[in-house]
Amino acid sequence: MSPPGNPRYAIHAEALRKRYREHHALDGFDLAVPPGTVYGLLGPNGAGKTTAVRILSTLLRPTGGRAEVAGFDVRSRPREVRRRIGLAGQYAAVDEVLTGRQNLVTFGRLFHLGKQPAHRRAAELLDRFGLTEAADQGVKGYSGGMRRRLDLAASMILAPQVLFLDEPTTGLDPRGRNEVWEAVRALVADGTTVLLTTQYLDEADRLADRIAVIERGRKIADDTPGGLKRAVGEARIEVVVRHAADLPAAVAALARVADAGAPPEADPAARRASAPVTDPVPALTGTARTLHGQGVELEDLGLRRPTLDEVFLRLTGRRPDRDAAGADHPERTDGPTAEPADPAAEPTDDKEAAEL
Repeated sequence: MSPPGNPRYAIHAEALRKRYREHHALDGFDLAVPPGTVYGLLGPNGAGKTTAVRILSTLLRPTGGRAEVAGFDVRSRPREVRRRIGLAGQYAAVDEVLTGRQNLVTFGRLFHLGKQPAHRRAAELLDRFGLTEAADQGVKGYSGGMRRRLDLAASMILAPQVLFLDEPTTGLDPRGRNEVWEAVRALVADGTTVLLTTQYLDEADRLADRIAVIERGRKIADDTPGGLKRAVGEARIEVVVRHAADLPAAVAALARVADAGAPPEADPAARRASAPVTDPVPALTGTARTLHGQGVELEDLGLRRPTLDEVFLRLTGRRPDRDAAGADHPERTDGPTAEPADPAAEPTDDKEAAEL
């Protein structure tokens, strides 16, 4: 582990465990997040993602193992951790009756900022998150994306070193998701470290510098998005012919460029053939020339690369359940973090288990 206040990693967990009676929500979970990066945490429902976030943000005590955030132990130095983090949960926790500005000023006062500093910080965040024009409008009239941006702004009142985002775009339309993504990129550009849990794999692909896949409370993979995809397989060329009689010609053309020991695959019903290739661009152009020279009419010819969906399926044996994006348990991380009650008053494992 790192010296207190001088972290090598913004987030560092070793053999982290959380047990609810006979259920292990985390079972030896490890994590190392470099400062100034976006780190994606992926896993099916019940894998342990939200439990990990709650422990790392000091909202839940671990059963075993160690974890540091910003160089401070989450068990022995929780107040130091809380001074350095922000937390935005699965649903925006802003007050619809208040305006955007009033929400941020209120959060600022709750964080013990004086009246004028709270107003200055609110103005800075409204500008940063593109909400200045709507600052004095009631939040009730905000779009989903605007509410999430306001929620992110509230979590940044104290300019945290580390920001936890638990399913930040759940329920948003594509425009709202893009708005949140742009806001996250801006935060990281300013030096904030972000731990992102999500079930939207395209979100992790676009935002994360590195991704960990968690299953049954353990980390089962950890790499860059590109590295995870390469572990599934290299690029493939796919050919769809217009006439079924031309499928053998497409298979033969692909056999010339396919990787050694990896013959083309054919799907007669779809009139499709595909093959893995190591050097995709020359292989693609060569296949196109060959088929054109033979007079083969094509409906489609393209290069297909592995997706994170395929990585997720290969590693966990199931596809992400986007419709049920939620927590591992009925634990919520809604709203920007404030310093919670004294850790001694936190519920025991038995009481927590009763919530399940």
